Amino acid sequence: MQHFQSETSDNRTPDTSEPNIADHSDLDIQKTAPPILLSPPHLGTDELGFVVNAFETNWIAPAGPHLDAFEQEFSEAVGISHAAALSSGTAGIHLALQLVGVEPGDEVFCSTLTFVASANPILYQGAVPVFIDSERTSWNMDPNLLSQALRQRARLGKLPKAVVLVHLYGQSADLGPILELCNEYDIPLIEDAAESLGATYQGKATGTFGRLGVFSFNGNKIITTSGGGMLVSEDATLIAKARFLSTQARDIAPHYQHSHLGYNYRLSNVLAGIGRGQLRLLSKKVAARRRIYHRYLQDLGSLPGLTLMPEPTFGRATHWLSCMLIDPRKFGVSRNRVQEALRDHQIESRPVWKPLHLQPLFAQCDHIGGTVSEDLFNNGICLPSGSGMTDADLDRVIAIISSLAS
Repeated sequence: MQHFQSETSDNRTPDTSEPNIADHSDLDIQKTAPPILLSPPHLGTDELGFVVNAFETNWIAPAGPHLDAFEQEFSEAVGISHAAALSSGTAGIHLALQLVGVEPGDEVFCSTLTFVASANPILYQGAVPVFIDSERTSWNMDPNLLSQALRQRARLGKLPKAVVLVHLYGQSADLGPILELCNEYDIPLIEDAAESLGATYQGKATGTFGRLGVFSFNGNKIITTSGGGMLVSEDATLIAKARFLSTQARDIAPHYQHSHLGYNYRLSNVLAGIGRGQLRLLSKKVAARRRIYHRYLQDLGSLPGLTLMPEPTFGRATHWLSCMLIDPRKFGVSRNRVQEALRDHQIESRPVWKPLHLQPLFAQCDHIGGTVSEDLFNNGICLPSGSGMTDADLDRVIAIISSLAS
């Protein structure tokens, strides 16, 4: 059962100089309504059947037919040749960095506006992240800043060993110029598509352009296996090596023999069964989240000071999370005040990701730019976007936010 958890990212005393929600009886009633979560799991009818099959056939061990089928079906869904199902998207990024040869002391360029899991594996490898700011068109890595950083590193003779590009909140980055730059400097591109399954760039799925792509099936993602991830590539050798490393790097021998450091990173057959059922619903889930985004755009986007995350013409977003910028001077209240009002009505929301170059963990790391991602963090909010949201749920969220407008 899902339980509502209060937002704890901002513990400051509320700004009492800002107006409270207007005293509307319908909003008072909403305070006793069921909670609305940000992006809860949304199951269909096929998942349980696959899990029951795993139990009935005793394929409870990590390997099994659902695991093989999930990899094949996922590959077909995104249009790529090879895939390895793993325990998490983080595991996928870690293996991807190893597969492209990242070693201690190497620099790895990484998007700064993202969850910490995009960059933690860089530290696992003993490498050094360098964070690249966003551009406002897609909120993703700025190709112009990437170009400047690569030119500067080339002059120093210290090019990064890889680029980790994040596709944020279900929206593709501007892949064309970024891929062109990576090819020009012969740097492997790793796509962190954890948040963008179902999104496309010029008609092709995100996560399929770089040397390797990584997806997440965490409980809040557009499809879930409870916990899990997928590493994909057109290079069969890389994916075969990923499977080897993800199963403790066991050598081919009649006994347990290990010549390389390995990991326990493989997805289980049972969870793969959940993934197979979820994957069948992907197109419906994308349609549902796009509908939610456009409802927010229609009813909130016209209010002074509110701006929905833009959708560039170069791609089609899933709007895994619908995000909005709040200009407190025009809207009348701050992002934090909007969060407080939603929380009072049992509605979950979150700030946009805090840029990694501002995180204490990465205080000693270099960053290129930063003002755009910092502004998005300071004024951005993620609104409830689960594919199971009803029109009544949307009405509640929209009514509360609208009531705050000055």
